[in-house]
Amino acid sequence: MQTQPSRSISSPRVVDVLLPVALDHAYSYRVPAGRELQPGDVVSVPLGAREVIGVVWADNPNPDPRLHNRLKDISEKLDLPPLRPELRSLVDWVANYTLAPRGMVLRMTLRMGELGPERVRPGVRLTGPAPRRLTPARRRLLDILADGLLHGKAEAAQEAGCSLSVIDGLVDEGTLTVEPLPRPPAPPPPDPAFAQPDFSPEQRAAAEQLRGLAAGGFQVALLDGVTGSGKTEVYFEAVAEVLRRGEQVLILMPEIALTGQFLDRFAARFGVRPLEWHSELTPRTRARNFAAITDGTAPVVVGARSALFLPYARLGLIVVDEEHDQAYKQEDGAHYHARDMAVVRGSIAKIPVVLASATPSVETEVNARKGRYQRVPLPNRFGGQHMPQIEAIDLRQEGPGRGRFIAPRLAEQIGFAIERREQALLFLNRRGYAPLTLCRACGHRFACTICDAWLVDHRFRQRLVCHHCGFSIPRPPSCPHCAAENSLVAVGPGVERLQEEAASLFPQARTMVLSSDLITSIETMRSELNEIAEGRVDIIIGTQLVAKGHNFPRLNLVGVVDADLGLGNGDPRAAERTFQLLNQVIGRAGREQGRGVGFLQTHQPEHPVMKALVACDRAAFYASEIEMRERTGYPPFGRLASLIISAGDRPTAEGFARKLVALAPIDERIKLLGPAEAPLAVIKGRYRFRLLLKAPRNVDLSSYLRHWLAAAPKVSGTLKLEVDVDPQSFL
Repeated sequence: MQTQPSRSISSPRVVDVLLPVALDHAYSYRVPAGRELQPGDVVSVPLGAREVIGVVWADNPNPDPRLHNRLKDISEKLDLPPLRPELRSLVDWVANYTLAPRGMVLRMTLRMGELGPERVRPGVRLTGPAPRRLTPARRRLLDILADGLLHGKAEAAQEAGCSLSVIDGLVDEGTLTVEPLPRPPAPPPPDPAFAQPDFSPEQRAAAEQLRGLAAGGFQVALLDGVTGSGKTEVYFEAVAEVLRRGEQVLILMPEIALTGQFLDRFAARFGVRPLEWHSELTPRTRARNFAAITDGTAPVVVGARSALFLPYARLGLIVVDEEHDQAYKQEDGAHYHARDMAVVRGSIAKIPVVLASATPSVETEVNARKGRYQRVPLPNRFGGQHMPQIEAIDLRQEGPGRGRFIAPRLAEQIGFAIERREQALLFLNRRGYAPLTLCRACGHRFACTICDAWLVDHRFRQRLVCHHCGFSIPRPPSCPHCAAENSLVAVGPGVERLQEEAASLFPQARTMVLSSDLITSIETMRSELNEIAEGRVDIIIGTQLVAKGHNFPRLNLVGVVDADLGLGNGDPRAAERTFQLLNQVIGRAGREQGRGVGFLQTHQPEHPVMKALVACDRAAFYASEIEMRERTGYPPFGRLASLIISAGDRPTAEGFARKLVALAPIDERIKLLGPAEAPLAVIKGRYRFRLLLKAPRNVDLSSYLRHWLAAAPKVSGTLKLEVDVDPQSFL
């Protein structure tokens, strides 16, 4: 029990309460006499004219005497589990490192919409006499309730095709009674002994390493396995070890909405599915899952990056699957990288962390090479399957004909695959039909009205769409600039145009487009993935969605239509991202039967990324990339921070950026670049200027930024300043 600081009888106890608002400091409140409070307790406090929920952060033994008569009392202590010390330390650490207000980081842990007891759902039962007046709607409803069982009120109304007022009228007449629906029973816990895996010797050795890691204490392991090597089943053994101790496990995934196959694999190993946490859950399910996480009745949570900040009752292991994926970077609000913060949370809580990938990030690879992370290798595919053979198609020598995007050699191989009743995948990381629409008569190009971007042609929706702000217009029949008819042409391919070409080349083949803009629901997406897995699709045309861990048993051929797409954007991580993405995509082929083959359509077959992919020489790529990063001082051998200044007009944004540069503290170790227009100079009508800081690894860049910005002019009006420490995006 923590002892309270001594004070006189007339001096009330004062505590600092952190509130989930965009402020970095806590507010001081008096503790009413007789009320026991500890740091971490969740409380309700007055803030202005409203009551808000906050967390007792620390005792304040020396409050400002000038505020003595102005301090307000804490209203009540809520009947919720307190925030554990490790989670409060994580909030402080993340806020200090990212420069995000502590209140906004706290907001991610409290999940304000999920706090409090679960709302009781009303049910209705037929118990009384028939009503005096029997309308068709009432008759349908009474037929449904004739079994005398308790039915959900909303569900009964929907099934009967009537409004809730029909039910309320029958309740008023005494025909129906309202009773609370019982809470659904909690699912049984995962059983570590439910299904023992049949491991290869390599997998068994890796599983033993991870079981040892899971025995306790902070360690980080890189589960480094090629695609199809069984990484998931191997780290399940670490999960089983932690479950046997009665502790919780968090498994982070980059695209939780698309993990139907993963959930099935988990259920096959442990007997039940894990609890999910992501933005697509209904509010009721989120509230129920939040309660299970906080009280410890959710042994395993599979979640998106936001799941990292939840208040687990007894977290014992964190797994970051596909740790290299850029979806782990939060680009709004608090700019954090979930992989890095998972390692921080593991360090603070003294629990192990497993990072899994077939293509580790350069940062993780360097940490493994330096011995900071334990490497657990899986160099071969399970079941003796071979890695795909990869060939480059030099578009300068054997490119497709005019208006076509699939090279003849690739088209020929797709035809052979279809004849063998195998599947083929065409990969192009570009949504829609075409990235640009222009007028042949006058050269007019369709651009977004509020962003510095072209409108993308989406033929399935018959609209031209901006991928940055969502602005869209119907595809016009004529040019709005010169009024010429039938003059609009699509420039370049997107996946929709690729499907059109595939359908013309292979009219008997069944095609399917997998693209994030075509997803209507998680259920629809999982249904489409099941269709592919069951062999009801011959040619899959997809964006990076198809690279994220799916298993297609009949897929043996992958064609990358534009392998150079990610290399020419000036991003210092471009080579790494291209290598990872293409390696993952081609790794979908030949996982269960036959020998997979991948074709890279490229204008740069001599590029180091293409050469490494064709040679299947991952080591050569990492050696080259790491040497370049070390020579140039880029992460992980140096530190970067990005500042984006935006405003409703260009002079305001540029003027503030120049004032900011003039106030930068002098430090010879830190190089300040800019201000310059951001590559995307206008988004949603806001003009954007960027500053980029580059420093050696041993420089505390967060402290430098905090000192600098404390002396900067106040950001007000239309101005906005975003700070991103360790940026992943350079747009």
